[in-house]
Amino acid sequence: MPALTPTKIKGEVVWIGHVPDRDASLRSTAAAMANLTYAGIPGEVHGGLTRPSCSRVTSQYPRNTEIRNVRQLSVVSAEELAEIAADCGLATLDPALIGASLVISGIPDFSHLPPSSRLQFPDGSVIVVDMQNRPCHLPAKVINADHPGAGDKFKTAAKGKRGVTAWVEREGTMQLGDTVQLHIPDQRAWAP
Repeated sequence: MPALTPTKIKGEVVWIGHVPDRDASLRSTAAAMANLTYAGIPGEVHGGLTRPSCSRVTSQYPRNTEIRNVRQLSVVSAEELAEIAADCGLATLDPALIGASLVISGIPDFSHLPPSSRLQFPDGSVIVVDMQNRPCHLPAKVINADHPGAGDKFKTAAKGKRGVTAWVEREGTMQLGDTVQLHIPDQRAWAP
């Protein structure tokens, strides 16, 4: 019996990018398409099968412990990105400035998708939602370089709207304009 339910909800890929050198900048480089491998997007600094643990998992591991990389992609909602921009006093916010890998439009309440949800692309490739991506201070410097002062508002503006982190479950290719199908776990919400 399947444990994931295909929904009627579909989104559209409206932006693709990758961060080539995090030491140089968190800024993403835009692309019309990207290959999805088991290690993420080739050339993406967040790629790899494993990664050093970060502040998000210090309750489980000392910092820099090698763990499975379930943060290969930073996926954001076009609608939530517009809300963040408005709260930062901007007409628009370029997803490159926040290190995004993928922007999808049309999926409501995107940043709160259940963990283990799947987004399936037309060629059958699939990315798996790990968890909500919490906003941090790192995009502020990049945003401020283009929009002085706006980056200082980002962390507060992006709370609950920063998108999700994800990893590749099935390899393939994603392209601008692709339709993605949302599949969610069929279990009830946890109620201890």
